Amino acid sequence: MTAYTVHPTAIVDEGAEIGTGSRIWHWVHICASARIGERCSFGQNVFVGNDVQIGNNVKVQNNVSIYDAVTLEDDVFCGPSMVFTNVHNPRSHVTRKHEYRRTVVRKGASIGANATVVCGNEIGEYAFIGAGAVVTRDVPAYALMVGTPARRMGWMCQCGEKLPKGSGELSCATCAARYMVDSERCSPL
Repeated sequence: MTAYTVHPTAIVDEGAEIGTGSRIWHWVHICASARIGERCSFGQNVFVGNDVQIGNNVKVQNNVSIYDAVTLEDDVFCGPSMVFTNVHNPRSHVTRKHEYRRTVVRKGASIGANATVVCGNEIGEYAFIGAGAVVTRDVPAYALMVGTPARRMGWMCQCGEKLPKGSGELSCATCAARYMVDSERCSPL
């Protein structure tokens, strides 16, 4: 008996490590060397490669492929049909598996539906990537990123609400968490 739930249509290759309480839904494929934490959820038609590390309480919505060289820390949210890449300049006729660039998504970050994360970048903790955005460079912690290419349009609270505009000490209108903000960074107080 497993300590996680697997839908009958899903494929979990022998050797994959999956934490207690995780749920694997319709037509998901988890490769043999994947490492997945506790209480994760994988929606319909998700693929998880071999060289993938996933923390606890990660939510991956439908139609997401998490290719080799991707790490998702605890509490990450991947919206429907968002995309990770692992080769910077792919060609069908050129093998570049030895050139994979690592992508790291830090604790609590959210990636919106249909967003693309170009390989080799780090998304900071509690950052928020808007739907359809294309991440082409590192994203600071707590940043709200939108557009193509993604640009910072503000800062986000850990609770998922946009912080007021300005700099200095700011408070979230929803949960009252306090942050120190300047033009380059946002840090909890």
